[in-house]
Amino acid sequence: MTVPVRVAVHGDDPDQDDRALIERSRERPELFAAVYDRYFVEIHRYLARRLGADVADDLAAEVFLTAFEKRAHFDAARGRLRPWLYGIATTLIARHRRAEKRRYRALARMVPHEAAEDHGDRVAARVTAQALRLAPAVRKLASGDRDVLLLVVLGGLSYAEVAEALGIPLGTVGSRMNRARRKLRRSLGESNPLISGQETRDG
Repeated sequence: MTVPVRVAVHGDDPDQDDRALIERSRERPELFAAVYDRYFVEIHRYLARRLGADVADDLAAEVFLTAFEKRAHFDAARGRLRPWLYGIATTLIARHRRAEKRRYRALARMVPHEAAEDHGDRVAARVTAQALRLAPAVRKLASGDRDVLLLVVLGGLSYAEVAEALGIPLGTVGSRMNRARRKLRRSLGESNPLISGQETRDG
């Protein structure tokens, strides 16, 4: 990739700014560095949560290299840049399913930190414990259901953005999310606070 050049883009609509960046970078490749600056930390964090930091370092770089190479094919009329990047990331994660499952097995063996000195610490400890309890159930989900669940829960995408990222209908996103939630709750034998409240996140 060409040596990065910092580009200031200003506007009230980040999606419009993204479209302008991609369009301009087709003629001036160095401008793509602004896309990297804007989204690398977010994409890396998502990958690290799914696969671990070591794998995420290389894979995040591959996401942006892939996006750079395919920028001429990005169609703003069919979707936005952020979901497009998450879609590339999810496609690359598919090559590392074994690593992801190993990560969940490792999480399931962990014990949450017991030092809870105040209310905030106690809440954090409970959330951590809940997340660790979820790990075996998440590992057993079908890959499509797991991708939808984790794009929403870890990536913070709306249902509409998940549909764009994965190239599937909005209704399919909802059905996969509902199925994943049911399986997780069944595994835990109770309602789960980490995944409740997502039901109405439809865009």
